[in-house]
Amino acid sequence: MEHMYDLIVIGSGPAGLAAAVYAKRACLDMIVLEKNYMSGGQVLNTYEVDNYPGLPGLGGYELSVKLREHADSLGADFVTAQVKGLRRNAETIEIETSRGLYRTRTVIIAAGADHRRLGIPGEDSFAGKGVSYCATCDGAFFRNKAAAVVGGGDVAVEDAIFLARMCSRVYLVHRRGELRAARSLQEKLFSLPNVELVWNSTAERIEGEDTVSSLIVSDVNTKEKKSLSVDGVFIAVGIVPNSKEYADAVATDEGGYIIADETGKTGTPGIFAAGDIRTKELRQIITAAADGANAVASAERYINEHAV
Repeated sequence: MEHMYDLIVIGSGPAGLAAAVYAKRACLDMIVLEKNYMSGGQVLNTYEVDNYPGLPGLGGYELSVKLREHADSLGADFVTAQVKGLRRNAETIEIETSRGLYRTRTVIIAAGADHRRLGIPGEDSFAGKGVSYCATCDGAFFRNKAAAVVGGGDVAVEDAIFLARMCSRVYLVHRRGELRAARSLQEKLFSLPNVELVWNSTAERIEGEDTVSSLIVSDVNTKEKKSLSVDGVFIAVGIVPNSKEYADAVATDEGGYIIADETGKTGTPGIFAAGDIRTKELRQIITAAADGANAVASAERYINEHAV
């Protein structure tokens, strides 16, 4: 496509949507590229958002809709397309997509991250048959049944709390002897009578016939194995940044996160990163939104400094 944009935003989670709002308010000629048919990113799969200032207890889906509606109201254009690659030329940036080639002066990569996999036997074969990465999406299928959650961070504990509302029994399997989740979440979890903590244990194998029937766990100290009788296994062991399409254009750290500072600047002129995809200490909805705003300010500054 021959049109030259001022800015293209890749991704429409909280970072990308915030960027769209700020970019339209700055009167930039811009579009948002999103591979999915619905905006929101990981927030779409969050049952309840209780830490976004001013909107306590709002569902993740509802928050995603509000963020998208704000961008729409300002006239932001969204294109459903899968990005295949990105390259920096002399004065422009070219983005190769499933819908063709787009040219822009600046780009904000806000492509987010996906769930990390365990890589154990049964994980793939029982996907959709008892193995899930989203408790809020699939929890209702396990009403009055037993489920296991693997992980020890905020998401894992939130998943266990959510599942405890409907499941007869919930096991939380964690490889350490203490959780990494926020203290408030831990206190709520420990108060639930139908949740059992399986400490110092790793998931070894998921078993079943047509659907999941058990999770085999191994004690990290004694190596003793035991079987948990469960109908579902929910995996919450972190995220993997969606950065492979951009590895040739920007530098990444050992975890695959794009190296960018608080302003969103990467080591490549005109390319900025925002949200879960970039190196940062805290990955939350509010910090993603702040990243989007900062990245637009940096992109606008870059455009002004390189005006023809």
